Parts: sequence; structure tokens; C-alpha cells
Amino acid sequence: MSGENDTSLEGFILLGLADTMELRIILFLLFFGIYALTVLGNVGMILLIGTDSRLHTPMYFFLANLSFVDVCYSSAITPKMLADLLSETKTISFAGCFLQLYFFIALATTEAILFGLMAYDRYVAICNPLLYSLIMSRTACLKMAAGAFTAGFLNSMVNTSYVGSLPFCGSNVIHHFFCDSPPLFRLSCADTHVNESILSAFAGANLAGTLLIILTSYSYILFSVFHMHSGQGRHKAVSTCASHLTAITLFYATAIYTYLRPSSSYSLGQDKVASVFYTVVIP
Repeated sequence: MSGENDTSLEGFILLGLADTMELRIILFLLFFGIYALTVLGNVGMILLIGTDSRLHTPMYFFLANLSFVDVCYSSAITPKMLADLLSETKTISFAGCFLQLYFFIALATTEAILFGLMAYDRYVAICNPLLYSLIMSRTACLKMAAGAFTAGFLNSMVNTSYVGSLPFCGSNVIHHFFCDSPPLFRLSCADTHVNESILSAFAGANLAGTLLIILTSYSYILFSVFHMHSGQGRHKAVSTCASHLTAITLFYATAIYTYLRPSSSYSLGQDKVASVFYTVVIP
């Protein structure tokens, strides 16, 4: 059966997060509450920004896009995870698995780019306030957001194609709670070193590129904040960036830990814990 996908008909089996029903019920209640907050909070944010004309600014425009991505990003994974916590049969079809992987990578990439754009927006607002309306015009913001989504979905197309082209002819048990690249590589009966190297290069370029924009922007922001004479101005500048920096730290720390370390050091148990942060908590 070498070179053929035995799992294309039967699909995969997701082991999930826990073995005992008691723990699964506790996790279901916890993650259901988090998911409800994710949907209500982010949809509420989008509606508020859309209906309040005072919030029709670049900062809130990118925040609305980030909220939209977070809802879709979480919805690509969490509902299936919740259903599996209460089910004895945790199967997912071959097509369904790679569809989930496709949207996960596309939306995660888009989120990373939006983090970079939001950092750049704060840099222009704080360091070049007189040119802010010119640089961050409505047309420029629309092009930036469209570019983020386009890059995300194109990147995912390449990544998912590489993983989907692998032969799966052995076990169909995924040691994870959703379809992700590292556990799928483990199931392939082919040599995946080239595929893993290519995907690591794509992930590294995306994370490094957006992280460079973020670090550069915040370096200039901190320099400007330290030279502000007004204590109120410093407080306002810091308060508009604090939550953004918190989300960035959690997102990049867990993503780098999961995707940019050598495959020989993968620990699927630890990866599950890290994955919970960037798939469920951060949105």
C-alpha cells in the first residue's frame, strides 16, 4: 500500500485532550465557556466598531479584522474539539481533516500579519501623529487587510498541499485534538524531512517577518514614550499597546515552541498544551 492513502475512506481518529470522562466533562465546560466568550466578545466588538462612527479609525479597523479572524480561527477547531470531548468516537474524515488544517494555517498566518500591521499602526500614530491620517488612509488600510488575508490563504494552500501529498498507509490515530502538521507528519509512511523543512521555512519566514515589524515598531514606540514630557501621554500610549503586546507574546511564544524547534524534540503531549493557548485562549 506504499504511496497510497488507506485513511482516505476511513478518515483519522483524534485522541483528544483527556482519557477519562470526568476530566473530559470538566474540560468541555471550561472550553465551552471560553468559546462562548470568544464568539460573543469578538462579534460584539465587530458590531460595536461597525455601528459607532467614533471608532471608524485605522486602529479599530484592524481590531475588527482581528476579531473576525479570531472567531473563524477558533470556530475551525473548538466546536469539533468540544464534540469529541463528549463522544467516544472521535473520527474525522480525510477531507475534513485537511480542510480544518487549511483554515487553521490560513487564519493563523493572517492573524500574525494583522498583529504586525497593528504594531505598525501604533508606531505611526505615536511616532508620526501629524502624518497618521495620510499614511494610514482608508485605502491603505483596506489594501493592508486584503494583503493579510491573501497571504494567509496562499501560504495555507502551499502548506496544506505539501502535507496532503504525503502517503498515509499506517496508523490513522492522530495524537492531538485537531489536525495539525506535526502529528500528521508522524503518521506518514514516507520520509517527511524535506516536507518538514519546507513548512518550517514558511512558518519561520512568516513569524520572523511579522515579529521583525512588531519589534521594530515597538522599539520606536518605546523610544518616543520615554521622551514624552506628559505623564498622561505616556500612560495613554502604554495602555493602547499593553493588551496587544500580551496577545503577541502568547501567540508567538507558543507558535515558535510548536513549529520552529527540531522535529526530534517534538513532544505531542506538550504540544497539545501549547496548542490550547493559540487555538482557544488567545482568540
